[in-house]
Amino acid sequence: MEVVSSTKTLFILSGQSNMAGRGGVAQKRWDGVVPPECATDGQKIYRLDANLRWEVAQESLHHDIDSKKACGVGPGMPFANAVKERVGVIGLVPCAVGGTAIREWARGEHLYEDMVKRAKAAESGGEIAALLWYQGESDTTSQEEVDAYKHKLEELIHNIRADLNLPNLPVVQVALASGIEKKYVDEIRAIQLGMDLPNVVCVDAKGLELKEDNLHLTTESQIQLGHSLAQAFLANFWTEKAHL
Repeated sequence: MEVVSSTKTLFILSGQSNMAGRGGVAQKRWDGVVPPECATDGQKIYRLDANLRWEVAQESLHHDIDSKKACGVGPGMPFANAVKERVGVIGLVPCAVGGTAIREWARGEHLYEDMVKRAKAAESGGEIAALLWYQGESDTTSQEEVDAYKHKLEELIHNIRADLNLPNLPVVQVALASGIEKKYVDEIRAIQLGMDLPNVVCVDAKGLELKEDNLHLTTESQIQLGHSLAQAFLANFWTEKAHL
């Protein structure tokens, strides 16, 4: 459904499966349970679909983006519901794809170019306020991947800011709660928590409850993460006076 609304405050949602959302997914199917924190708001929360059209946002946000996997509850809707009273009309731009390593988000690669394409298309309906980024589980597989991670993450941030002509684009990234190889998780987390770039802040997912696979966040954990992302964005990047 095409939606015409007032100017939106835009948020890019990107990374891999825990951003795309696996809350409530079991045996490759989502249970369809939508907690109140993830509720649809037809007046204030929209999403850019896979065909670059605006529609009322509802779970699961990434169903037509991370389309080869079963998507459920992610952090995007609880985030949007938590900031909407301060921010106003919101446009979510889902871009996350499960199982993707940081090298697959390099400039010139399909995932990166699609993210830029979707972000630019979204700008016709508003102004980009932040990139919410949750990725890294797929880079916990070897020391080689770990050693390359910091440079590749910094490069991603530089590239997206340059390609969107937003040199100060706020980035709220998530430090991992899990990974494929446990012995490398802390190394990737240390890189994420130690990022020292302007307008980049980190929310720590460590300690959030995981599903039985010990990799993906539960629905309740996704709600908690969405709220943490909201608090980080509002505290670091949003002032009402600047957006009047």
